[in-house]
Amino acid sequence: MANNNHLFSAPCYNGTMLKQDYYNNFFDIGQQKINFSFYELGLPDDDPVYTLKKVMEELDFSGLLACYSDKGRTGYNPIMLYAVVTYANMRGVRAVDRIVDLCRRDLAFIWLTKGQKPHRDAFYDFKGKKLTGEILDELNHQFMRRLQKEGLITLKELYIDGTKIEANANRYTFVWRGSINYHLAGLLDTIDALYTKYNAFLYENEYGPKYDLGEARMFMIEGMEKVRKVIEENRRRKLTKHKKISNNTLIEIDHCSPLEILKLQKNLVEIAKGEGILLVSGKGKHKSELQKLYEELEECGRRLMEYKECFEIMGKDRNSYSKTDLEATFMRMKEDHMLNGQLKPAYNVQIAVENYFIVHSYVSSDRTDYNTLIPVLEKHQRAFGDTLEAVTADSGYCSEKNLMYLEKNGIRSYIKLQDHEKRKTRAYKDEIGKYYNMTYAVFEDEHYYICHDGRELRHIRTESREQAGYTQTLEVYECTDCSGCEHKAKCLYKYDAEKKPDRSKVMKINERWEKLKEESNANIQSETGILKRQTRSIQTEGHFGDIKENEDFRRFNYRSAEKVYKEFMLYAIGRNIMKYHRFIHHEIEKYEGKKEQKAA
Repeated sequence: MANNNHLFSAPCYNGTMLKQDYYNNFFDIGQQKINFSFYELGLPDDDPVYTLKKVMEELDFSGLLACYSDKGRTGYNPIMLYAVVTYANMRGVRAVDRIVDLCRRDLAFIWLTKGQKPHRDAFYDFKGKKLTGEILDELNHQFMRRLQKEGLITLKELYIDGTKIEANANRYTFVWRGSINYHLAGLLDTIDALYTKYNAFLYENEYGPKYDLGEARMFMIEGMEKVRKVIEENRRRKLTKHKKISNNTLIEIDHCSPLEILKLQKNLVEIAKGEGILLVSGKGKHKSELQKLYEELEECGRRLMEYKECFEIMGKDRNSYSKTDLEATFMRMKEDHMLNGQLKPAYNVQIAVENYFIVHSYVSSDRTDYNTLIPVLEKHQRAFGDTLEAVTADSGYCSEKNLMYLEKNGIRSYIKLQDHEKRKTRAYKDEIGKYYNMTYAVFEDEHYYICHDGRELRHIRTESREQAGYTQTLEVYECTDCSGCEHKAKCLYKYDAEKKPDRSKVMKINERWEKLKEESNANIQSETGILKRQTRSIQTEGHFGDIKENEDFRRFNYRSAEKVYKEFMLYAIGRNIMKYHRFIHHEIEKYEGKKEQKAA
């Protein structure tokens, strides 16, 4: 029995020792640090970091290096920092703290930095002070020229679209033009009363003749009367429970200088010195009538300065801004955190794409896309010359100014019209009061229209009005006699038979604008136009789908338009190189479209 116990106990002892060996081999008991040769570890041959290094070898970094001085201590290699930041964006990483952590733990980042461990301050200094939007544009354009040589893009056509990305700003620190207009109207009434009080004070105490001070007159502000009418109308609508109308009228406040109020304060100080009136401060002290008037003027002047500064920040193109990011505008977003249609501070981000590559990007504070097209096209012209032949965009870019620019520069327009869908309906064809549903005729070089009732509308005059950067020309046509027409109620806009029974039909037509629209509409209805619209939807919308849904890029990390643009441009460059990596490894192929499938 003793021998049997010995036979059974031996395997247990050996098993215990074997487990202990496993622990010792893995944890290196007794050692404080695990040492290994980095070069014995290897990255996969198809890792995107190799594609990045290959692309960067042919780039000219002289613009970036010019931002560095050859004096003082030598810091981290700026080309290495650019490579690290770009590779991070290729992998969807934008946070600096995360990049710092990857430089210590990720093989690809360690390979790029050659074992160096840059701190967060090095990245913040690089991205904030050294790297500019112009440098990023130039590096991206160099890469685009390489893609052109390799036949992946032509730079002859652009597919443009935009999206709104939330700004890194507090959602509730908003300033609205309409609100300022409302409070400014009340402030002006207060100032007007103070001017009356000031004049009465001078008259009752006979200070005017004594100190050679004339009667003060209230200053005028252009546009204020229109705002007052809107305010009164909204008060009536509140009683009748109707929807309020906007009071975002642009007010010319330049003529309303707070210096006018400051002059009155200086006059009061002069009177106080001459009369020996003390200006006191603190609680429990009696203030003279002069000091009370002075402090009331001081408060009004301060408020007037605040409103004036708000208007200057907003400019003429915006109706709102955020106090925590002055260049962010409140826009209606698809992501609504309150589920009540609330506006959020955001930037309008534009991309110009060809064959999945982002050729240009543009960040704007404008809520609409009308004013973003020309800056993108001008950027393309500066970078690549007059190579652009066609532009495809949705109806958000359809404006007279944009189509005129395309025509002037010989660029073919494939921009969908704003009434593209409406033109397919029966209601569009039944609008007998519109010129496009009338007969167009020419007799002895005179152009005129024939209405639904067979009456002629002759040209009577030409009107013009100034728009942003160009002059709009309108041709006016009028029917000399509309009496007895059975179609007046349907033909005339807001026709009232009781008030204006003798009213005749008048049309104002911007013929140049209509001609440009018809040309663009003909282009998008062609077989080529249908293919281009398909391509635009797939490529631009595909980018935004990846950006927002797959990579969760819904909010910027930085504030101000300049930093926001750099953040997005770094992200775009990372996406471009990642697309190139997938092209050279045949993971994706050039999109040729589906010619047999027609778009609506």
